[in-house]
Amino acid sequence: MSAEGDPTETNAAARHVPVLAAEALHWLAPTAAGLYVDATFGAGGYSRAILQIAETRVIGIDRDRTAIAAGFDLVDRSEGRLVLVQDRFANLAEVCAAQGASAVDGVVMDVGVSSMQLDQAARGFSFRFDGPLDMRMGQEGPSAADVIRHASAASLARIISVLGEEKFARPIARAIVKARDEAPITTTKALVEVISRVLKQRPGEIHPATRTFQALRIFVNDELDELRAALRAAERMLKPGGRLVVVSFHSLEDRIVKTFFADRSRSGGGSRHQPELQLASPSFRVLTRRPVVAGESETAGNPRARSAKLRAAERTDAPPHAPDMDTDALASLADVLRGG
Repeated sequence: MSAEGDPTETNAAARHVPVLAAEALHWLAPTAAGLYVDATFGAGGYSRAILQIAETRVIGIDRDRTAIAAGFDLVDRSEGRLVLVQDRFANLAEVCAAQGASAVDGVVMDVGVSSMQLDQAARGFSFRFDGPLDMRMGQEGPSAADVIRHASAASLARIISVLGEEKFARPIARAIVKARDEAPITTTKALVEVISRVLKQRPGEIHPATRTFQALRIFVNDELDELRAALRAAERMLKPGGRLVVVSFHSLEDRIVKTFFADRSRSGGGSRHQPELQLASPSFRVLTRRPVVAGESETAGNPRARSAKLRAAERTDAPPHAPDMDTDALASLADVLRGG
């Protein structure tokens, strides 16, 4: 999967090889006869590499039915060692249980939109191609066009500011509301034109629509809450010694992964002025103290790799922690569609 921050086209090979593939497999460290979850199957790059290890088995998950259909050939060639399931990766514990697995040896996640999705104009993820303003990974439920059509200026500004980290969120939101009063905004090109009236392309800077498109995609697919839920599900499913490897592509995702690993690896604290904190036993041991990033050769061949960060941790024998008390900074999709 990848982030769309560079308009440069990538070659066909880059679209089918996951970013940081070698590094992800190194930290996942699959062993013979192990059971692994490829939680974001995509083009099957991780699954294909894991299956090279003798007698390994893989449960592949993807919410995009197009990715699942494209993986049927690999299923056939795996001779029963690969199972594909169309579902959200937040549901990986339930998916594994349905396959008769009570625990797994490793989980790998490649978070965000895939290169295949970005490169299909009809999916509406990319500002580089004109297509319907869709952005739904699972191709069901409300689309980005629905959000643009119904959300108030305040909600749009909040979404674009928080999820896109766009400092010009308010003027962009006002411009969207003004434009939709004149004509519906139903295509990626139409939205780009509205944004471009507010922000001008400057040499060396990202495309003006980058952050707004990112924000809408994350909001429509509930990506950040999905990631939080998937991390907790992996914690429940991993055997002691099992590994969790996550590749993310922007700061919001990476912050969630970093915080999750930090919380789950903390063993307690205190000082001479305060008593020892009573914390749950560490459920993970962090393997990557600093995020692993792509090298020069990979970024030269695939500019989308520039923003990728990999973090990995190993499961301990401690029980899973209690669910985090996540706070919602944004209105729900349902609220926004009601004009909230």
